[in-house]
Amino acid sequence: MSPADIAVSSALPAESEAIRKPTVALALGSGGAKGLAHIGAIEEIRAQGYDIVAIAGTSMGALIGGVYAMGKLDVYRDWVCSLAKMDVLKLVDWTFSGGGLIKGERIIDTLRELIGDAQIEALPLAFTAVATDLDREREVWLTRGPLFDAIRASIAIPTVFRPHTLSERRLVDGGLLNPVPVTPLIRETADFLFAVSVDGPPDVTTPDEVPATPTEPPEGYRARIGDFIGRLMPHGADKPREPGMLELLTQSMDLMQANLSRLRLAAYEPDLLIRLPRNCANVYEFYRARELIEHGRLQARRALAGWEPNHRVNGGRSP
Repeated sequence: MSPADIAVSSALPAESEAIRKPTVALALGSGGAKGLAHIGAIEEIRAQGYDIVAIAGTSMGALIGGVYAMGKLDVYRDWVCSLAKMDVLKLVDWTFSGGGLIKGERIIDTLRELIGDAQIEALPLAFTAVATDLDREREVWLTRGPLFDAIRASIAIPTVFRPHTLSERRLVDGGLLNPVPVTPLIRETADFLFAVSVDGPPDVTTPDEVPATPTEPPEGYRARIGDFIGRLMPHGADKPREPGMLELLTQSMDLMQANLSRLRLAAYEPDLLIRLPRNCANVYEFYRARELIEHGRLQARRALAGWEPNHRVNGGRSP
């Protein structure tokens, strides 16, 4: 036999083939600024070798999940980490009609300008934003159409943001019915189902707030807005500790959603639950982004370190 008769295989040895990363379907819960912890959790999950193939999010979880699905999480992270207290105020378009204190268009327009928009069905991974249909009194899973329309509906905290109308349906925050949306992911084909919740039991050891980035003293219109916010939010340390209107509202929502998510997660248990205490921040403290992102990263690291995988087969739990 001549050397020319010997075929040379171009196939790589089995041991040198790339190892497939375990896949994850990820549920991200509601929580306002606390939801910034989702960024750190996502980054840690990926750093530990998992491939996120599907995301479902409620409220802030929908925003972070949608931005990640677009591949723009780093752009959003860098932007939100640059915000100081007065920058957050600039994004608020106040109104006293339409069922909410805030219109919500300014923040959505800012995000569209920052990272663009996309059709949900064209995203590179499966994405679901969870909202609540007020008139039909039911949970809604938004899986098609413009991404930021779905996000705007999902973040519409009752009385804070105006409801968002889609297809003649008045939609508000999905956290009213599904604060940590595991259920949209149950049929996804993934090795594991993870959930990140920011409504865990309060932590009495939570560190004090990191000081905000200094800003110039407000003048004119900005000063009047600052005074108005001061009446809505908690009083300073020089006065008796009484909750402001927004704080009282969000504390009430937090308590309701914490109990609801506990019941929902007991019925639909994820393979891994990454949970942060619900008192880690207030709903409006976006100027604490760096701290909250790092908090999410550390909690994800701790949860993964103590986790024993229960393998799933074709999207379902193995016997």
